[in-house]
Amino acid sequence: MAEDITAEDIVDVPDTPRTDYRALTKDGLWDNNVVFSQLLALCPLLAVTGTATNGLGMGLASTAVLIASGLSISLLRNWIPPDVRIPAFVLVIALIVTLVDMAMNAWVHELHKVLGLFIPLIVTNCAILGRAEIFASKKPVAPSTYDGFIMGVGFTLALVALGAVREVLGAGTLFAGAAILLGDAFKAIEMNIPAYDGMLLFALPPGGFMVLGFMLAGKRVVDKKMESWRQRRVLQSDAPACHTV
Repeated sequence: MAEDITAEDIVDVPDTPRTDYRALTKDGLWDNNVVFSQLLALCPLLAVTGTATNGLGMGLASTAVLIASGLSISLLRNWIPPDVRIPAFVLVIALIVTLVDMAMNAWVHELHKVLGLFIPLIVTNCAILGRAEIFASKKPVAPSTYDGFIMGVGFTLALVALGAVREVLGAGTLFAGAAILLGDAFKAIEMNIPAYDGMLLFALPPGGFMVLGFMLAGKRVVDKKMESWRQRRVLQSDAPACHTV
């Protein structure tokens, strides 16, 4: 019976274990966040996060592309030759971005005008091509789709967080124009800080770099505190065993 096992059968074995969706979630939202850990997509991040509304719109568009590209490339992974996989991935991503661009132009035209060129430039987002190469091209459809979704959510949270801080400090508003750009359903999240006109610095590119730097430093501090807390828990759990010995 052992002689009937082929190399192809052995190669397919790694796809069989159950996917750890909890680890994927933690990876996309924090440990391997597109912005705060990988430092990718910084060009659109700094360009469109003058307001939280713009950040939310770009994040949702990027999430849609990540989900669709993860699903499509996972479906096509066995038909794409390894030698041309990168051009093929770029072609698939470009097709999806074109569809998203057309959909935004049709249904959220005001937001489409604000984001402008940065929507087609999603094609060049290294995070999307990176997830296609590292994850979607090697995993089944369900994990690949979820990976695209959770990476997109992490990217959207980073865009909204940076945009919110810059908008509050730079203009004294939060989600300004959300009803115009995203629809009347988003009017409830619009806020205005009374008696504060903001500081122009934070609305300009230098302010974006400053806020991003402080947020990156804050994540490093939180990571170190979490690591030290985990180490203390390990030591405390090992202490009773040492006393019994």
